[in-house]
Amino acid sequence: MLRRWLAALAAPVLAVGLLAAPARADGLPPVPMTLTSPNPADNIPHAQNGDVKAFAEIGNTVYVGGSFTSIKAAGDASWTARSYLFAYDRTSGALKTGFTPALNGAVHALAASPDGKLIVGGAFGTVNGVARKNLVELDPATGATVGSWVGRSDGGLVRRTIVVGNKLYIAGAFHWVNGTQHSLLARLDATTGAIDPTFQIDASVARSSAELVWGLAVAPDGRTLVAVGNFTQVNGQARNQVVVVENLTGTPTVADWSTQRYVAPCYAGFPFYARDVDFSDDGSYFVIVADGGRADGAYCDAIARFETATRGFAISGTWVNYTGTDSVTSVEVADNVVYVGGHFRWLNNANGNDSAGAGAINRYGLGALDPINGLPLVWNPTRSGAPAGTTDWGPILWELWRGSNGLLAGFDNDGLGNEYHGRMGLFPLAGGRTVPAVNAPSAASGYLYVGTVDGQATKVPFDGTTLGAPVSTSQPNLTAAGASFSIGNKLYWARTDASAPSGSYLDVSTFSGGSVGAPWISSGYNSWFTAASMSGAFYLNGRMYYTKPGINRLFYRYLEPDGHILGCTEFTVPSLNLYWGNARGLAWVNGRIVYGNVDGSLRAVPFDEAAVDGKSSVRLAAASTAVNWSSPTLFFATS
Repeated sequence: MLRRWLAALAAPVLAVGLLAAPARADGLPPVPMTLTSPNPADNIPHAQNGDVKAFAEIGNTVYVGGSFTSIKAAGDASWTARSYLFAYDRTSGALKTGFTPALNGAVHALAASPDGKLIVGGAFGTVNGVARKNLVELDPATGATVGSWVGRSDGGLVRRTIVVGNKLYIAGAFHWVNGTQHSLLARLDATTGAIDPTFQIDASVARSSAELVWGLAVAPDGRTLVAVGNFTQVNGQARNQVVVVENLTGTPTVADWSTQRYVAPCYAGFPFYARDVDFSDDGSYFVIVADGGRADGAYCDAIARFETATRGFAISGTWVNYTGTDSVTSVEVADNVVYVGGHFRWLNNANGNDSAGAGAINRYGLGALDPINGLPLVWNPTRSGAPAGTTDWGPILWELWRGSNGLLAGFDNDGLGNEYHGRMGLFPLAGGRTVPAVNAPSAASGYLYVGTVDGQATKVPFDGTTLGAPVSTSQPNLTAAGASFSIGNKLYWARTDASAPSGSYLDVSTFSGGSVGAPWISSGYNSWFTAASMSGAFYLNGRMYYTKPGINRLFYRYLEPDGHILGCTEFTVPSLNLYWGNARGLAWVNGRIVYGNVDGSLRAVPFDEAAVDGKSSVRLAAASTAVNWSSPTLFFATS
């Protein structure tokens, strides 16, 4: 694949990536997710040549910055020469012809000031014919320079501008701001442009090539900042590509937070590979995206979630989603969805290397992930649809930005959602959908279902401690069944099928009123997984836990109910004093794993998602002729 960035590539160092265990041993509870429409809006303008790098909104006007050279409204036949910055009406899509600033270099960053002006950062030296190095404030109606605003980036490119309250954070490749020394990061008064001397956080010492901060995010509460880019030190402390800065409302300091996941060089030879970062809407976590290829223990070509409150050394991601050595260049976390963009062809592809490995999900340059496990949601617009004679596929999706009416995307190609969209597009909120938060049944009492004969299941009342009288139920759809578990109103179950590539499928049925509906294959993407190899399974907090005959481990993979997508990586829960190789059938009931045994008994053990200690296991029922608790088909339901 085409790979280019800011500097020439060094000689590649080949390595095989290692998948690390997540930072959190316990799972995260599901959250409702609101997705935009995957169908791009048809009424917004197009840009030509170069790219679109930045967006901002003031009132009903959207501002667009980049390195493009001409623009046109949707439906227009001819182009208007306009370089680097333009504006359009958010509702109609009409160009704002009265907004005509003149810059002599690319715009990389835009932000709205507290008093309704437009702050512009980039790689320019003059604005409206007057020297203004890399940072300027403009009148939002005309594009005229606001002369009283004193902000300047004297020493180099401004890549990011973020306004929080009356504070303007900037990041880039500069070393001087307003005539004072600030290396790659600075904070200004957003209204006046005056430097804030209390913020002295200096990143430095490039890994190779030129040092810079490329991505920047500030938590919604204004207390924490994360910066990513080409640096190895911050205020003299070792921080390779990523730094967390805390106490922004007091005296800002480098936090006791560091990770080794961006230290190793990726084999593609990028000088740095942590490209972008964004916080969740509640500020509880942030997500970093990267390009670079692959390297042992490193998050190259990957998306990773980190918890904001975590402190310490060698911190690993809560979850990691690898593309299989394709670049991820932009991230936006909004409405409980992690949107990502770049030059990738697959997500959930840790087993692939420039190809689709087991578990890979086709996502051509754009994807939306569940924040609790990082698996793709059913949202797949693609960076495709460029007409002949235009650019069909570029290496960088520069920006994903949540505006008031949807998700804006800026890129370097001319296709989006199988349609022509020149260098930019909008995925509107209108026409989107909400994905409900579904989980394992949370009730303390209900029924255990055990399947032992095709077309039948034994239903046993269970209050978490005591078993009631078993009743045989007819389940004509439940045939050739193995391990099973319920999520919301669905039943997932392994079905042996000689036509499957792996010899079995992970099927899904509706489950209502105690009846298993007709099954369908959960996803063609899951055909690689040998579902019949599981001797029992249950779902909890975004994970499918399971056992295998004769193997003393409790395994799990991530599972995404929206699309029924199974994680490509297998993890293990630490366990003591319990031989999981004899387990037959698993269910999660009110904080305990309920499991059958090869000897026909039924047992339960407390489960906190971090570890299991078999010393606390208790027997609920002995082996009997009434119920065969040695079946892998065991699940808990409330009806």
